[in-house]
Amino acid sequence: MATVELRFSPLPEHVRTARLVAAAVARRAGVDEAVLDEVRLAVGEACSRAVGLHQSGGISAPVRVALIEEEKQFSIEVGDEAPRTVPPSAAADGPGSAGDLEAEGEDEMGLAVISGLVDDVEVTADTDGGLIRMSWPTLPATLP
Repeated sequence: MATVELRFSPLPEHVRTARLVAAAVARRAGVDEAVLDEVRLAVGEACSRAVGLHQSGGISAPVRVALIEEEKQFSIEVGDEAPRTVPPSAAADGPGSAGDLEAEGEDEMGLAVISGLVDDVEVTADTDGGLIRMSWPTLPATLP
């Protein structure tokens, strides 16, 4: 399992770099060329979301991106350090409740875009921050 890790200051101008690196590593990992635009867009949305959360929370810690090449899939993890708090009324409803969506506020749109681009996506968040994990299948290696 090969992994490429990026860390960048939570500034919008660094999102483009993350998109370009993600597409290059995805191509090398064997992700279908027809899917690379979706990879770029999904990474851009996830990184923009993380940058926005850091900026609105006054967090200067870097945004983390891990590009993971596995045997039959390519995964990208975008992590932030913006703590999530759930209002007491929503905590009673349990995880994944409507209260959680309200706590996320404007992030719903970015998550909707990501889930529309990626079939295999997982979003987690707690008091230490959040993580978006996205995966795509890779094509079998061909011999030269």
